Amino acid sequence: METRLHLKPGQNGTKQLVQKYGERLVCVRYRYDSENGLRHKTVELIEETVPWRPANTREQHLMQRTAEEPVLIKIAYEERELRELREQVRQAGGRWQPAERAWAVPYRVAETLGLLDRVVGDI
Repeated sequence: METRLHLKPGQNGTKQLVQKYGERLVCVRYRYDSENGLRHKTVELIEETVPWRPANTREQHLMQRTAEEPVLIKIAYEERELRELREQVRQAGGRWQPAERAWAVPYRVAETLGLLDRVVGDI
């Protein structure tokens, strides 16, 4: 079966269905069955709406790290007032990674120095 047409509510071919289903209508699809020579008109409806809050996956990912797992921290060179911070990172064993333009440090160092909001990735 092949879907050739995908329409949003209000487009030609959906007006009667908008009257029938109202705000619940998400889309209308026309699907073609070449074996049986049939065209099917399908609708996608919203069945239920409930409050939902997405998990902050970045924070969850950070919480799952081990203390020695290396992470990349961004401290821009232009941030002149953060020279001391760069020096702290260097003294804690941080290594500058020119390709990533970031500092590589163990996760525990980023956590200790309060830099988790600057973590940009893994090594």
